[in-house]
Amino acid sequence: MAVAEQIEPAQRGATRIADRVVAKIAAQAAREALDRLPEGGAPPRATVTVHQDSARVRVCLELGYPGDLGGQCGAVRRQVAERVRALAGMEVPEVAVQIERLHAEGPGDRGRIR
Repeated sequence: MAVAEQIEPAQRGATRIADRVVAKIAAQAAREALDRLPEGGAPPRATVTVHQDSARVRVCLELGYPGDLGGQCGAVRRQVAERVRALAGMEVPEVAVQIERLHAEGPGDRGRIR
């Protein structure tokens, strides 16, 4: 019998997903969670700290104002946790959302940044 046949598949090695890959998954998930990006706004960015099978995520956003900022942040948290869990197989105990800039969206306010 060959050695590979005697060893269970789960014991043959480990898969490590780089932090930057998990960060890309998180940023894309944040983009998916938002209805749309504000005009002139930057896409979401994410940084991740991975420890074993757990990932702590920080997402930086630019959002339109006025709007339901809390609702949008909650949607981003849920989507990021779900997608990282599904695609990377990691638990996500924390998703911190940081709003970096608000973009005024209304008549006469086009392009104005707060």
